[in-house]
Amino acid sequence: MLVIRSALLSLALAGAALADVPAQWDRVTVRAYHIDPGPLGATLSSFAVDAGIALSFLPALTEGLTSPGLSGRYSPQEAVTRLLAGSGLDMVQRSDGSYTLVPGQVTLSDITVSATAPRASDLPPLYAGGQAATGARLGMLGNTDVMDAPFSVSTYTAALIQDQQATTVGNVLERDSSVRSTGQTGGIVDSFFIRGFPVGEGNLGELAFDGVYGVASNYRVFTDYAERIEVVKGPGALLYGMSPNSAVGGVINVVPKRSLDEDLTRYTASYTQDAQVGNHLDISRRFGDERRFGVRLNGSLQNGDTVIDQQSRDVGIGALSLDYQGERLRTSLDLISQQEQLDAASRPFLIASGVDVPSAANGRTNVSQDWGWSRTRDKSALLSGEYDLTDAVTLFAHAGGGSSAVARMSDQTPTVINAAGDTSSVPGYYRFNVQRYTVDAGARLRFETGPISHSSTVQVSRYRDELSRGIISGAPVLSNLYHPVDRPKPAIAKPATPKVSASELSGVAVADTLSVLDQRVQVTVGLRQQRIQSSNYNSAGVATSTYDDAKITPLFGAVLKPWEHVAFYYNYLEGLSKGDVAPSNAVNAGEVFAPYVSKQHEVGVKVDYGTFMSTLALFQIHKPSGELAAGRFSVQGEQRNRGLEFNVLGEVAHGTRLLGGVTLLDAQLTKTAIATNSGNTPVGVPDVQANLWAEWDTSWVEGLTLTTGAIYTASQYVNQANTQQLDAWTRFDIGARYSTRIADRPTILRATVQNLFDREYWSGVASYGAFSQGSPRTLLLSATVDF
Repeated sequence: MLVIRSALLSLALAGAALADVPAQWDRVTVRAYHIDPGPLGATLSSFAVDAGIALSFLPALTEGLTSPGLSGRYSPQEAVTRLLAGSGLDMVQRSDGSYTLVPGQVTLSDITVSATAPRASDLPPLYAGGQAATGARLGMLGNTDVMDAPFSVSTYTAALIQDQQATTVGNVLERDSSVRSTGQTGGIVDSFFIRGFPVGEGNLGELAFDGVYGVASNYRVFTDYAERIEVVKGPGALLYGMSPNSAVGGVINVVPKRSLDEDLTRYTASYTQDAQVGNHLDISRRFGDERRFGVRLNGSLQNGDTVIDQQSRDVGIGALSLDYQGERLRTSLDLISQQEQLDAASRPFLIASGVDVPSAANGRTNVSQDWGWSRTRDKSALLSGEYDLTDAVTLFAHAGGGSSAVARMSDQTPTVINAAGDTSSVPGYYRFNVQRYTVDAGARLRFETGPISHSSTVQVSRYRDELSRGIISGAPVLSNLYHPVDRPKPAIAKPATPKVSASELSGVAVADTLSVLDQRVQVTVGLRQQRIQSSNYNSAGVATSTYDDAKITPLFGAVLKPWEHVAFYYNYLEGLSKGDVAPSNAVNAGEVFAPYVSKQHEVGVKVDYGTFMSTLALFQIHKPSGELAAGRFSVQGEQRNRGLEFNVLGEVAHGTRLLGGVTLLDAQLTKTAIATNSGNTPVGVPDVQANLWAEWDTSWVEGLTLTTGAIYTASQYVNQANTQQLDAWTRFDIGARYSTRIADRPTILRATVQNLFDREYWSGVASYGAFSQGSPRTLLLSATVDF
C-alpha cells in the first residue's frame, strides 16, 4: 500500500505541476534540499516539488526501491544522481519540458571504452556540495578529472563565488591555503603568492583565461564573467606556456561563463559597507531548432563609498559570450570590457632600513591623499574553436588578446620612516598602456597500442605584448600611518607614454598520457620548446637591450590508483623565467643571461570519500635569480621552498560542508650574493598558512544556511636580512544565507561579516618588500533572484 500511495502521490504532484509551464532545469543552480529517506517514489516526488519540476513515471519502476534521501546544497543533476544511486533508473526530459524515469541504458557489462576525444568546452561536473568541481583544465591537456591529474588542483565554482559574495578573483582565492593575497585592500592591483612565489606583481596580465595567457586583464579580474576559478599548483610552463611575468608557484585560470543548456535570467543586488551598491544581470539563452547557438550576457555596475576612509569606487563591467555547439564543430567568442575608478586608492607600505615594522593601523585608515585617483580600463577578446576531425582526433585553436590602460595621480608607495608610523611618499602622475596578443593551435588524439591507451596533445603557440609607460613625480609628501595628514594637491603635468618593452613567447609542445589497467596506472610525459624574445627601449624609441633565447621544458607525471577512490601521484615540473639583463650600474651592464629554470618535485595522495575529498601533497621548488654583488651582476641567487599541503572539501555530513586546508612552508635562500643572507627565509613567505570555511544547513529553518570561516597566516619577513617582519594574524568571518521563493521566483538572500572582530593586521608582503594593511570589519549583503 505504501508503494501505491507513493506512486499516486508522484502522479498527483506531477499532474499539478504540468498544469503550469514546466520549470526549466538550470544545470548550474545549486540550492538546499531536505528530503527524508524512504521509498524511492515518494522521495522523488518530494524532490520534484522542491526543485519545481514536473515529474511523472510508471509506479512499477520504483516498486520495492528505497532512497537515502537528500540533505544539503546540490545542483539538480547532483540531486538526481544521489537519489537514483543504485536504482538502475535514469531521469530524462520529455519534449514538453517535463521529466520521467526510464531504466538505465548502460549496465556494467555494457561499458566500453570510447575513443572520442574529450571536449574542452564541456565543464567537469560539480563535486558534492557544489563549491568545487571534480576536475579542471590543465592547459594544453584540456579538462582532467582531479583523481587523474598528477598535480594539486583546486576548482572553485560559480555557486561558491556567489555565496561568498566575491567580486574579484582575489576574494575567491581567500578560500585556498596555498594562496595568499599580497595586494592592498582598496588598492588597484590583485597579486598573490602561491607556494611562496609571486604571481601577478608585474604590469603584464599573469592570469590565464580559458587556458591561455594574454586575455585576462592586467591588474584585476572580476568574477562577474567567471564560471569557475582554477588553481593548478606548481610551475606550469609546459601546460600553459611560459607565464608573461615568469610566475612559477602556480597558474590561476579563469573559466568564462558560457550559455547554459536552459534559459537563465538572474539579477543580483549587493551592498558593501559603507555605501558601495552593486547591480549585476546575468542572461543566458540558446536559439535554433536544436538550440545550437548560445548567448551569455553579464553586465554590472558598482559605485559608492567603500569602508576605507575617503575612498570611493566605481566599476562597470560588460561581458558577452557567443557560442555554437554542433555535432563536430564547437566555437565560442568572448568579449569583455571593464573599467574601475578609485578615488584615494590605498597603497602598500615600504619601511626604512633599521626600523622595526610598527603595529598595523585599522584597515579603515587611509594614508592616501583624497585628491588621488586611479582609472583602469581593460578590453579583451578570445575566439576559440574545436573540430572533431574523427571520433579520435580533435583540432583546437584560440586567437585573441587584450589591452589595458591605466592612469593614476597619487602619492606612490609610502615608506614608514620611524617607529611612530610617520610616512614619506613621492606623488606622481603615472600612465601605462599594454597590448597583448595570443594565438595557438593544436590537436588532441586518442589511440591504443596494445594494452596501453594514449591521450596525446600537440600544440603551437605565440604570445606577444608591448608596454608603454611614463611617470612625472612631484615633491615628497609626509603623513602618518595612524593619523593621516591632508596635504595640498601638487601640480604635476600629464606624462607621455613611450614604448619601454616588447616581448614574444612562442613555442611547440607535445604531451602524451599513457594509461593501463582501466586507467589505474597513468603516466604523462611532455616537452615544450619555448622561445623568448624581448627588447627594452629608451625614451627615444631606440632598443637598449635585446634578448633572444630558447629552452626545452619537460614534464613527467604519474598517477597510481590501487583502489577506486585513492590516487597516489608524482610530478616533475619546470618553470621558466625571462633571463635578466645586467643593469646600467653593473660593470657588465647590458649582459644578457639565459632563462631561469625552476624545478619542482611533488608527491601526493588524493582520497575521494564520495561526498568528501582530501589531498595531501609534499613539494620542493628551486628557483634561481640574478643579483648584483661587488659591482657585477650574475645569476648566483637561489630560493628553495619545501612544503606540505593538506586540503579538504565537500560534505562531511548531510547539510554540513567544509572547505579548507593547511600549508606548511620551509623556504630558504640557499644561495645569495650577500653571504650573511644565506640560509635566511625569503621575503613574504610564512611557515604556516591555514584556512577553514564551514557551512551548515539548519534543521529548524528550511533554506537557512549558516557560514563561518577563519584565515591564519604566520609571521613574514619584509627583507632578506630577516631583521624586519610582520606579526602573525588570524581573521574570522561569519555569514548566513536564506534560499526561498518570493512571488514564485527562486531567491537567495546573503549576509557576511568579514573580519568579525575588526582585527588590525598586516596581511601580506610582496616580493619586493611592500606590505599591505588587512581588511577592516566589513558587512556584505546581496539578494539574487531568478526570473
